[in-house]
Amino acid sequence: MSAWSLDEAFVVALARTIADREAVFHGFASPCAQVAMHVAKRTHAPDCLLIEGATYAVDPVPVFVPPTGNDLALHRDAVYRMRFEEFFDAACRGAVDRMFLSGGQIDGYGSTNVTAIGGMPHPKIKLGGGGGGGNISASIGALTVWTSRHRAGRTLVADLDFLTDLGHRTREGTRAELGYTGGGPQWLVTELGAFDFDDEGHARLRALWPDVTVDDVAAATGFALRVALDGADGLLDPPSEAELAAVRAVDPLGVRRSEFADPELARTFSTAAVVS
Repeated sequence: MSAWSLDEAFVVALARTIADREAVFHGFASPCAQVAMHVAKRTHAPDCLLIEGATYAVDPVPVFVPPTGNDLALHRDAVYRMRFEEFFDAACRGAVDRMFLSGGQIDGYGSTNVTAIGGMPHPKIKLGGGGGGGNISASIGALTVWTSRHRAGRTLVADLDFLTDLGHRTREGTRAELGYTGGGPQWLVTELGAFDFDDEGHARLRALWPDVTVDDVAAATGFALRVALDGADGLLDPPSEAELAAVRAVDPLGVRRSEFADPELARTFSTAAVVS
């Protein structure tokens, strides 16, 4: 019988959004996405091109993921180290296939706010800012959006206090109407479930974690919940032994766990429980 924790399954779900041979990137302070990229590289997507979010190292092979994304351990055995401007040039011309994005707020169209809670010019909380995400979210091929703070009820919102990174639609129009070339959000993964985006570009709940109900998701979601529960292409299926082994090898320090509230870290699953 296999057993795993929610944080392990969560990064496996993020990893499964990566296709083989994709060029994939994560931003600053993104341990779950960072671990997920290395898990994908070691399992189903060995030929993906992995670009580290703070060091811009291409396909490094770190012994383990360190607590900070700026650690030079993340340069180990990299095939190339991109300059900052090289990466942004590649992203703007459409040469990056996927980027991971999170935010203090995420709206129903997958736009994110990592700038200010309470709005500018006098926010209640000033966040870290987009670090260029506002530019490259417009042109990268596909986005995987995630949050581990859905349950609190303040993250998935009807309206952003500040739009940092572009989803499928803003008050000014759709991506197509605004002339942006990127494909926009494809998946939204949270500690409650997984969403895709329908033909209108709106988030649609497609799968739940085993210990979550639709009512749980609705109670924590600020926008009108659209539901089509048919499995989300297996993103939330139980992790394989190979995937669990990859998570534990890549992240023995558990840096992914820093993104979760303590009650979420207590959630565990097993093959027997899933089958029953």
